[in-house]
Amino acid sequence: MTLKVAVLMDPIGSIKIAKDTTFAMLLEAQRRGHSLFYMEQGDMAARSGEPWARLAPLSVRDDPTGWYMLGESEWRDLREMDVVLMRKDPPVDPQFIYDTMVAELAERAGVLVVNRPQALRDCNEKLFAMHFPQCMSPTLVTRDAADIRAFVATHGEVVLKPLDGMGGRGIFRVKASDSNLNSMLETLIAAGPKGEHKQFTMVQKFIPEITSGDKRILVVDGEAVPYALARIPQGSDFRGNLAAGGRGVGVPLSDRDRWIVSQVAPELRRRGLLFVGLDVIGDYLTEINVTSPTCVRELDAQFGLNIAGQLFDVIERTRIETRAA
Repeated sequence: MTLKVAVLMDPIGSIKIAKDTTFAMLLEAQRRGHSLFYMEQGDMAARSGEPWARLAPLSVRDDPTGWYMLGESEWRDLREMDVVLMRKDPPVDPQFIYDTMVAELAERAGVLVVNRPQALRDCNEKLFAMHFPQCMSPTLVTRDAADIRAFVATHGEVVLKPLDGMGGRGIFRVKASDSNLNSMLETLIAAGPKGEHKQFTMVQKFIPEITSGDKRILVVDGEAVPYALARIPQGSDFRGNLAAGGRGVGVPLSDRDRWIVSQVAPELRRRGLLFVGLDVIGDYLTEINVTSPTCVRELDAQFGLNIAGQLFDVIERTRIETRAA
């Protein structure tokens, strides 16, 4: 089966190919003989209910001196594609939401969009985890500073997170006695020139096991990759995110990790989330990454895996089933 595979991603000229999961997907698709087409945010449009995109033919190679070649971009009906990979990094802002709506027009015509547009809109990477409270440590999401102060007083030490961040940006670790708590809350909650618009903030009880790493567990069509990448904080920084300087170490999944996956996987399948990254610290699920989960290249290199191959097995099987229907 030869497929036309379009990818929506951040600028390909700026990626680090040794760590870029989207690049791993492109290499695998090309290895299988599929045709690649490239677009960035801003290259999608809807014309009288038809999904269009400004697409450039793409070829890739695993070479840090020159990893891609692009042909001439042209506007094409997105329904000509067999698969669209939605791989733009967060934040999930209004413009990305609009992109998912255009992609959904293609999906309705039979194009396989990975991950499903509706799921990308519905599953905020912080809030979606709260569908599985049995897997989480104590967590609060609120706009109310007094609620947060009470939560901090109850649990002693917490982590504060914005709902739209990635890579560890905007995350604070704070104790009940910290004199900076109020200013942290002002930073996270207040929006607008006079702070008149309040924003949701997530507050989680601090999990000391972060010293052993914030584990990224990859799930392909509900099946866990058998190894996780433990992103271990370095120096005095409590954040394990690789973008924040964490060190990635591959580890086998624990029984608890597998139990967490078993709790989450049926809902992932129901929503059409074929490729997902679960973040687990100690025994607790902290986030569910659906927009552009990473860590494929690191796990492939450490354990001789081909995670993108697993994903494309699912993609090809799904396309066969769709065509048969």
